[in-house]
This record gives sequence, C-alpha cells and structure tokens, in this order.
Amino acid sequence: MARAFLTARWHNLILANYAVPEGLLTPLLPPGVELDRRDGQCWASLVGFQFLDTRVVGIAWPGFRNFPEWNLRFYVRHEGRRGVVFVREFVPQWLVSSVARVVYNEPYRAAPMGMSVTEAGGQVTADYTLTWAGRVHRMTAVGRTPAVRPGPDSVEHFFKEHSWGFGTSHTGRLIRYEVEHPEWDVYPVERFASDLDWATLYGPEWAAMTGVEPASVAFAVGSAVRVYPKGVPV
Repeated sequence: MARAFLTARWHNLILANYAVPEGLLTPLLPPGVELDRRDGQCWASLVGFQFLDTRVVGIAWPGFRNFPEWNLRFYVRHEGRRGVVFVREFVPQWLVSSVARVVYNEPYRAAPMGMSVTEAGGQVTADYTLTWAGRVHRMTAVGRTPAVRPGPDSVEHFFKEHSWGFGTSHTGRLIRYEVEHPEWDVYPVERFASDLDWATLYGPEWAAMTGVEPASVAFAVGSAVRVYPKGVPV
C-alpha cells in the first residue's frame, strides 16, 4: 500500500447529528457525489475531537502534533462508497489551515480553540471550545464507561464509520481521500450540551439551525488513523 500522507490518533470524538434540509447541502456537493440519506433525511454532524501524535509524511512537526479540531460535515456516496464532505473545519494553527486550503482546497479556518478531556467516577467528559467572530462556541459530552461496540445497523455506526472523504479541487475536480482506522467503540452518552451560533460559524443560510437539538449524539473513543489521498489536487 502507498505511504500514508498523514498519521495521527483521533480520540474522544463528539458527533452531534442533525437532520438538515437538502437545499443547504446540495450546493456543497463535489462533482459526481450524491447525498446519503438515513430514514429518508439528509444529515450533518458537528464534530469535535482530539488530533494527537500527528505526523505528515512520517514527520512530527514541533508545535503541530496535538491539537483540537472542530468541524461540520455531511454524509454522501460516490460510486457505492459512503463518505463525508466538510462544510468547514477549524484548527488552532494558521499553518495547518493555510496548507489545507491552498493545496487541497479544504474549507479550513484557524481560530483560538480549547480541548479538555477528563475521566472520573465512571464517566468521560470531553469539552471543546472555539472562538470565532468575537464569540466562544462550545460543545460538551459526558459518556459512561466502559465503552461499548454498537451494532452495524445502529445510529452510532452510521455516523462514526466512514472510510472516505470527498472534496472539490480549485479547478472543480473531485478530490478523494481514504481514512483507515479500526471500528470505534462508543461511550453511552449521558449528557450533551452545545452553545454555538450556526450563522456565525457557517454562514447566514445556517441560521435556522441555531437552537436546534441534535437527533442523536455519538461519543466515540477513537483510535490511530492513516489518511491516503486518492485524487490530484489541481
């Protein structure tokens, strides 16, 4: 197999899952990609997680190994493969954000961020913050230990298990990348809270989502991951 472009550990992933109007997502579809539906609806997830032990082409760059990521993604299919497309991705490092935008046309932005994960009394608590446009946005999940493996038909499995990401190059071509990781266990969610302004983070067309409660929340343990680009970013 070809050498991975990126290796890391993704841990303590909060996935807050929302039914979203199709009209919000259709303009963001890469060429040849279609929306993936569950229960007849289109879905997007707010995701916060720890990006740890990061290496790019095998190199661990000082100051760029451990950081949080916050993203909004939605679910698609391409030639039978289930995957995701990102609306916007936030990381704290300007360099990471800039390289992802310039080289891969990924919708990254750099912003002050925080992450905190604690375990006590049979619970794991993950808290992610993002400061954008003069406002602090937050999502927090509390899960019960031990973690469990949800079944292949479960809601948690649908949202957490995707091996493909898709995007659009600067010239309008499809970009594909494969993400390799073992199946993730999840902590049963006991509490989820969020405080964010959708319009501020994602544009005025998302304003109607502010205050909407997620239909479900998954809290995945995570694992080591390997990312393999499959398309040429031109």
